[in-house]
Amino acid sequence: MITLSRRCFALLMLGTCLMSTAASAEPELLKIGIIGLDTSHAPAFTKAFNADPADPEMQNCRVVAAYPYGSQTIESSSSRIPKYTEELRGLGVDIVDSIDELLKRVDCVLLETNDGQLHRAQAQQVIDAGKPMFIDKPVAANLTDTLAIYKLAAEKQVPIFSSSSLRYTDGAQAIRRGDYGDVLGCATYSPCKLEPSHTDLYWYGIHGVESLYTCMGPGCESVTRTSSEDFELVVGKWADGRIGTFRGIRKGKSGYGGTAFTTEAVQAVGTYQGYRPLVVQIAKFFRSGKPPIDAEETIELYAFMQAADESKRQGGAPVRIADVLQQAQDEL
Repeated sequence: MITLSRRCFALLMLGTCLMSTAASAEPELLKIGIIGLDTSHAPAFTKAFNADPADPEMQNCRVVAAYPYGSQTIESSSSRIPKYTEELRGLGVDIVDSIDELLKRVDCVLLETNDGQLHRAQAQQVIDAGKPMFIDKPVAANLTDTLAIYKLAAEKQVPIFSSSSLRYTDGAQAIRRGDYGDVLGCATYSPCKLEPSHTDLYWYGIHGVESLYTCMGPGCESVTRTSSEDFELVVGKWADGRIGTFRGIRKGKSGYGGTAFTTEAVQAVGTYQGYRPLVVQIAKFFRSGKPPIDAEETIELYAFMQAADESKRQGGAPVRIADVLQQAQDEL
C-alpha cells in the first residue's frame, strides 16, 4: 500500500512537471514595432500578425507600436501617412512620436518606410539598439546605402534581412529547391514604376528581380539593359554561362511571373500569392534571429539593379557586378 501511494505520488508529480514544462515552452509575446506608415504593407502586415484567432505560424507575434513618419518628399507615399496611422490605431497599435520611443517598447522592427532614402539613418538607429530588423523593399535608394546598412549590421552582429514577397511564391521556392532539376536559365517579369530619387529598378522592378534571383541564385557577373519609355529588358550573364532576364512593364497588361528553364522542365515561376508567405518568414526570423537569405545574395541582386542603371547610362553596354560593388564600396 505504501509502495502504491509513493508511485501515485511520483506519477502525480511527473504530470505536474510535464504540465509546467509545456506551459514554460509556450513562447513569450514577441513585441514588434513598425517604422514608417507610408505604405500599404504596414496595415497588411499588422493584420497578419495581430489576427484573432492568431495564425498558427505567427502566434505570440504582435505589432504593438508604430512610428508613422516616412517619406516627406514622395507625394504618393507621404499622402498615405494619415490614413494608415488611423488604420493602425484602429488595430490597437500605439502610435509613438520617435524611433527612440518605439525601440524602448519592442523586441524587433519592421522597417516599412516606403522611401528608401530614409532607410540608412532609420536602420542605423535600430541596429545601434541591437533589435532584429526586417527591411521592406527597397533596402535603400542606392547601392552605397544598401552596403552601409549591411556592413553596420554585420559589425554590430544584429540580424537583418530584406525581401520582396515574390521570393516566397510556391513556384519560385519549388524551382529554388531543385524540384525540376538544375536551373539553366530564367526569364521573369513584373510591373516597373520608376521613382527619380531611387536606382530605377529598386522602386518596383525589385519584385521581378527578386523572383529571378530566387530561381537562379547568386553568381551573376555582368548586366546589360535595354530601356524605352514603357519597358525594360535586363539581361544578366552568370559566371557559369547561364543567362537570366528581367522584363519591366509600364504599359499594357502587367503582372508577376516568369519561366525557368531547367534540366527537367520548362516551368512557370508562378504568380503573386499575397503577403502571408513573406510574413511567415519574418515571424520565423524574429523568433530564431537567423536571416532566411544570405546577405551576400541580397547585396548582389541590388548590385544587379545598380549595374542595370549603369548599363542604361552607357547606352546598353555590359557592366560588371564587381565594378558597381567596388564603386559603392569606395563611396562608403
